[in-house]
Amino acid sequence: QVRLVESGGALIQPGGSLRLSCAASGSTLDSHTVAWFRQVAGKEREEGSCLSCCDGDTSYGDSVKGRCTISRDDAKNTAYLQMNDLKPANTAISYCAAVMSPTDGVLPIGACNVHYGMAYWGSGTLVPVSS
Repeated sequence: QVRLVESGGALIQPGGSLRLSCAASGSTLDSHTVAWFRQVAGKEREEGSCLSCCDGDTSYGDSVKGRCTISRDDAKNTAYLQMNDLKPANTAISYCAAVMSPTDGVLPIGACNVHYGMAYWGSGTLVPVSS
C-alpha cells in the first residue's frame, strides 16, 4: 500500500511558476509509474503528466504539454511537478497518483489517461492562479 501526500500548492500570480511535491510512504516509488492529474472546479479530472519507474520516459496531456515537467527523486521517495507560465485558467486541484510498473519498467501506454487505473491517489493540492 502506497500513501501519497501532495504539497506545494499556493496562490501564484499569472506567469509564475510553481513546483509541487508528492511524498510517498508505505512503499518505495522506484517500482511505480507516477502521474499528476488536474481537475478544474466543476469539470472532470483530466489527462496529465506521467513518468515511468525505470527509463525516464514521460508523457504529457495536451493541456500541460510544454508547460509542465514531471520528475522523481527515488532517494527521497518523492515525485515532483514543475509548472511554468501559469494562467488563471490553470487554476485547479493537482493530484498525484501511482501504480506498480510493468515488469519491463517502461511507461505503459495510456498511463496519463485519467481512466488508466492508477492504484494510489493523493488527496490533492490546490493551485490558484490569480493577480
